[in-house]
Amino acid sequence: MGQVEATTERVVTGKPEDVFDALADYRETRPRLLPQHFSEYEVREGGDGEGTVVHWKLQATSKRVRDCLLEVSEPTEGQLVEKDRNSSMVTTWTVTPAGEGRSRVVVTSVWNGAGGIGGFFERTFAPKGLARIHDELLEKLAAETAAQGSN
Repeated sequence: MGQVEATTERVVTGKPEDVFDALADYRETRPRLLPQHFSEYEVREGGDGEGTVVHWKLQATSKRVRDCLLEVSEPTEGQLVEKDRNSSMVTTWTVTPAGEGRSRVVVTSVWNGAGGIGGFFERTFAPKGLARIHDELLEKLAAETAAQGSN
């Protein structure tokens, strides 16, 4: 059993604080950003950053559905951490400046993988699949923040 990690990043239009606020808005903005891999989305507590508890199901493959109950924290400025109460998965969103009116968003998910041959396949394929899902979300975030910037 080893740790599995998936990281994706993208530079988007928008000031870091605005991009961070969009990601931390679990009530309005975040649901609009989620690709089709997410279902049963529900904010259970809070809804804006620190202290939020949110539920969703993540269908990473046709056979693999992860039931997630995430507790959100903001350990440092520009960082949003989602800890899954149902597994070892922790997803960290980090937003930093990337030049005038632009932000770099890095999302990293880590979890304890399975052992044996199943673990080998998980370590080999799961990071790529999750990175694709996160990339879709970041693409939607880029469109959202670009649209906000033009208003």
